[in-house]
Amino acid sequence: MRAVAYAKFRGPLTVIDVPEPTAPDGGAVVRVEATGLCRSDWHGWMGHDADIVTFPHTPGHEFAGTVTAVGSGVDPGWVGQAVTAPFVLACGDCPVCAGGDGQICPRQKQPGFSLPGSFAQSVVVTSASTNLVALPESLAPSVAAGLGCRVATAYRGLVQRARVQPDEWVAVIGCGGVGLSAVAIARSRGARVVAVDPNPSALRLAEELGAEVLVRSGADAVASVVEATGGGAHVAMDAFGSPETCRDSVLTLRRGGRQIQVGLLGEAAMAEVPMTRVIAWELDLLGSHGMAARDYGALLDDVVSGRLELSRLMAPEAPMSLEQAAVALPELGTGSPVAGIRLIDPWL
Repeated sequence: MRAVAYAKFRGPLTVIDVPEPTAPDGGAVVRVEATGLCRSDWHGWMGHDADIVTFPHTPGHEFAGTVTAVGSGVDPGWVGQAVTAPFVLACGDCPVCAGGDGQICPRQKQPGFSLPGSFAQSVVVTSASTNLVALPESLAPSVAAGLGCRVATAYRGLVQRARVQPDEWVAVIGCGGVGLSAVAIARSRGARVVAVDPNPSALRLAEELGAEVLVRSGADAVASVVEATGGGAHVAMDAFGSPETCRDSVLTLRRGGRQIQVGLLGEAAMAEVPMTRVIAWELDLLGSHGMAARDYGALLDDVVSGRLELSRLMAPEAPMSLEQAAVALPELGTGSPVAGIRLIDPWL
């Protein structure tokens, strides 16, 4: 099969022929019909993830497709089923998984990081009975691809971690795929949204998704958010990931507010958090790391009912080929000029 791969961190990405994977015991093989181009893949290519140890390595961690094979111990009824899977593949057996928190499983595996990824025509899902998520027939793969990472990450962060409420102000810092997903999810929950980004096209799309206030990133961004929200946001999400956006997302909060950190900081993995403010204002700082497969039911219900319209999150450009993805991934380090979730069709 064909796959994008690199032989070293920050090295050239090329399309190569690799053996078709076989289903491991307890696992499954998924024919990839759509996969997303995400900044986390750029972090991996840059060498920011210690789980990448085998080369050549194939990136890609959010996808939708059809199960083509299953290993021993997996219900053969999965074959032919349209699926996605969370980017954190939980083991399903440890105490953390038993407690319902597969997204932070200490024995987790991740396509595109510890495993070969989905910038390929097929991908392996380990512990398939735990991690496969059946998709409704009404949901096209091109729309469902973002469920594995960006949409699920924003959904868990806002709905399950911050427990956003109607009429609360939500500040979304960074309007890439996760941030735009957060805008749409916050609005679907009746919250009011301030979107912050340096890219005018990203802000325009955020406005189309329901953001009431648009703020260009810069020295005055925090003050603009605080003024627009009448004293600060109830919830702020750093969906970009830098020391500055992490700090600013805390500073945009009102007293008693909740900050959600989902953006990865990469090499600059330490941020200067204004802890005096955190203490004096009783702010909550919340990490959020994807979403376990068992928790996808509420998200899928929102999508199927029309409460959350995923098609509006997709970039207007046609899906890329693997060759185009190999060129586009390194460019994510300078910020994507394209607003919305960009898709790859590995069969083009």
